[in-house]
Amino acid sequence: MRIASYNINGVKARIGALTRWLEAEKPDVVVLQEIKSVDEAFPREAIEDLGYNVETHGQKSFNGVAILSRSPMEDVTRGLPGDEEDEQARWIEATVVGPKDALRVCGLYLPNGNPAPGPKYDYKLAWMERLRTRARALLAAEEPALMAGDYNIIPQAEDAAKPEAWAEDALFLPASRAAFRRIETLGFTDAYRALNPGPGAYTFWDYQAGAWQKNNGIRIDHILLTPQAADRLTACGIDRDERDKEKPSDHVPIWCDLDI
Repeated sequence: MRIASYNINGVKARIGALTRWLEAEKPDVVVLQEIKSVDEAFPREAIEDLGYNVETHGQKSFNGVAILSRSPMEDVTRGLPGDEEDEQARWIEATVVGPKDALRVCGLYLPNGNPAPGPKYDYKLAWMERLRTRARALLAAEEPALMAGDYNIIPQAEDAAKPEAWAEDALFLPASRAAFRRIETLGFTDAYRALNPGPGAYTFWDYQAGAWQKNNGIRIDHILLTPQAADRLTACGIDRDERDKEKPSDHVPIWCDLDI
């Protein structure tokens, strides 16, 4: 089963890029971020016509996440637990049944947090603490599960072409990286790093200042696997070439293959 994460940066603006990639790569499950659409306006027919079931958690003009799956989805839930007053659409999860086993798929769009310090950064760190609580519950279930999406975290210096340029940014501040590490060290495996050590792998290039042309990128889209999912990991990659196609998102898809 191939599971991919893709920050599409506006699904209606980039439906052509999305459907072209879906037709070419045929992933089994996709978690989308920044759909920037309410549920009713999501262009589901174009995706359903390609053989996908669609579940969304949308928000007008901002945020928004979705799961696309070739297999039926069960037990779909929306919103990260822990704060009933949080109205931002940043979390969705569902169970997908593969040929061999079931997989709990969690899609997330973690807050950016800039400017830092400030209330947006406080929200980011508080959201990450809620994520840690949910992560512990996933581990306690002792079942194959993953948390995939745009984490807005640069985990290490090697995950940025120019780490010094991000020193004061919320994506790379020590407190942000420490919060990510506290989640990972609960017992999760970074799917990409498990199979692809070393620098030079990025999932985001800004639209500004020729970042793509200069390969001035960062790796902020991640797939974290529970031990039961990590045991099934066979491959993980980044579809880098999508950034060079017509009307691209500023992110590219990251994917992993699990023997599920």
